[in-house]
Amino acid sequence: MNVSEAIRQRRSLGRVKDTPVDREKIETMLESAVWAPNHHRTEPWKFFVLSGEGRNPLSRVLKEVAHGRVEDPESEEGQKRIEKISRKPFAAPTVIVVALSPSDNPKAIYIEDVCAVAAATQNMLLTAHELGLGAIWRSGPIYNTPEVKALFDLREDEEILGLVFAGEPDMTKDNIKRIPFDEKTAWIDTDQQ
Repeated sequence: MNVSEAIRQRRSLGRVKDTPVDREKIETMLESAVWAPNHHRTEPWKFFVLSGEGRNPLSRVLKEVAHGRVEDPESEEGQKRIEKISRKPFAAPTVIVVALSPSDNPKAIYIEDVCAVAAATQNMLLTAHELGLGAIWRSGPIYNTPEVKALFDLREDEEILGLVFAGEPDMTKDNIKRIPFDEKTAWIDTDQQ
């Protein structure tokens, strides 16, 4: 599979089988991640791989945080919402928490570090596809609450940019369409002055 094929064929697959993923496959994804471009070679990423029982601590913290975010946590609907949020780490057998750890390099620029971590995540997703895994990148404000950040011992200036859920695919997606690039591209090849 060449890169262009992988880019066009990869899909975000949110439904995967509950069978463990070989550690070597996850290591291959992480190895691909660290080769992402990053200005000034800041390497502004941190990864936390959760699997098996290792997903429980995040589940507990999400449950705690959700309890304070649901309008009526004691209601039946509130309890269902809290339970749904607390089950997120179990959507896949392996969850990779992707964190931004801004560089202390005085030349580093925050948005460039964010983009580098996003590129690292895309590298992981493409590698997962190549390895025959289903994967999806999910994010949300709940992952950057003080409680969740404390679970991963993140500093105040560090933040979770998303979670990559990976496993053996349990679905397919083939009907994806994109707006053609020429509808979103301007070619500038002359000086109008």
